[in-house]
Amino acid sequence: MSESLAFSFSIETEVTPAYYEEFLNYIYQKYLQPQSELFANIERIFAGGQPALSFTFVGQDAKWTIGVIIRTGKPIQVTMKPSTTDAPQSALDRLKEDLIIVLQFFEEHVRRSTLYFAWVQGRAVVPERSPLRRARIIERVLFGNILFLYVLMIAISIILFLSIGFYAAIVIVAFQFLTVIFSDKLIGAMSDWPISADNPTVHILQYHLSSQDQVSFAAKYSKEKLLQMKKEIYDKTIAVGKPIECTTASDVMSKYGLECSPENMSTKTINAYELVQKTTQKYNLPTPKIALSNTMVPNAAASGPSPKHGIILLTTGLLVQLDQDEILAVLGHELSHLNSRDQFALFGLVGSEYLFQILVLSPYIQGFGFIYLILILGLTYFVAKFFEARADLDSAIKMGNPKVLAGALRKIGFRRLQYERSPTTKVSDWITWDPHPPIYFRVQRLEKLETGQQVKHPFIQSAKDCIRGFFSAF
Repeated sequence: MSESLAFSFSIETEVTPAYYEEFLNYIYQKYLQPQSELFANIERIFAGGQPALSFTFVGQDAKWTIGVIIRTGKPIQVTMKPSTTDAPQSALDRLKEDLIIVLQFFEEHVRRSTLYFAWVQGRAVVPERSPLRRARIIERVLFGNILFLYVLMIAISIILFLSIGFYAAIVIVAFQFLTVIFSDKLIGAMSDWPISADNPTVHILQYHLSSQDQVSFAAKYSKEKLLQMKKEIYDKTIAVGKPIECTTASDVMSKYGLECSPENMSTKTINAYELVQKTTQKYNLPTPKIALSNTMVPNAAASGPSPKHGIILLTTGLLVQLDQDEILAVLGHELSHLNSRDQFALFGLVGSEYLFQILVLSPYIQGFGFIYLILILGLTYFVAKFFEARADLDSAIKMGNPKVLAGALRKIGFRRLQYERSPTTKVSDWITWDPHPPIYFRVQRLEKLETGQQVKHPFIQSAKDCIRGFFSAF
């Protein structure tokens, strides 16, 4: 096995050292053992003083193999060594993606028994929000409000038409226009904290509960008690100019009956304002307003009528799950939307079609109006994918590393990525009511881009890529 054929990559993880052994067991039980015909020489070892796992992937007809070593730590290090040059690149890429997906599933498993506290320096201490409830609000209203409002205004217009006739169409479009104009204020009002140059820092503490704590945690710790604990940690650290550190946090948590181990705890500090500022400099834009939503749903959004009057929304989940370069890549995607004024473009597309439908087509589509609505919504969402693909391309070019954005998308969309491996799912994801292209398409497209590559017309290129991607899915 030639050393020259080997290559390595790292995977950032939020998992603390207490879970390293469990992570390796998870890989064995959930990935290697169910596909035992593909793997050989599975062995638990130590590498660099840390628990590690080695195994061999056996290629078709055993003509080639790939040796793999996974070293735990922050980050997790993976080394792959093909036995010969005959090992296809597609096999190496698939192995890499498999391991990233397995890690994300494990982290999701650990998150169910993890206590998260987030603070913004100089801002009020607020409780963490329910991921499920907040996810629906963010996904529908904040991260795709123009298209969501299209569906909403159809429903409202039925009521308005009964009272004011065709003027209802003008009222609906005017309402949607005002939503675009004031969307930065709406998003700011729905967020938990504003981020500014004076208060730029987000502090995050995560504690993985022991098996014993998990059993009684919900019964013992109400939202009020957790908020009280969170305030006390803040008062003893950030409020007096000290960083969040495990000793103080452990002392406070122990006072509330939570016996914690430093091995189960980790902290993270992010200058969110600086990250956004770095991204805006790449686009030569003014720094927009920045807001943080305290939920573990990993996401980001940009909204507003212009870069100067726009807003960037981040979630604590995004800051926890991505490393700094990945956050910058995601911000680059969102700044592209602001820079290109995509909200206005979508408003023009959706509003014009709606008025045309109501004022011109309505007499002709009464018999099949529902079918028309389904078709036009499908087409509108497909065109919206061009804007998202263009934002990916802009971020890759401006931020200078398309593979970093691909890695961020893998982490955020790992469940969808695994789901899309079915050929039938690949087709359906192109025609569903989602403004984003399929994750597999976005990742593969970014992986093919060269660092420093320039594209003359990003939107036209993105439209062509989406159309090709759609037909190649069949």
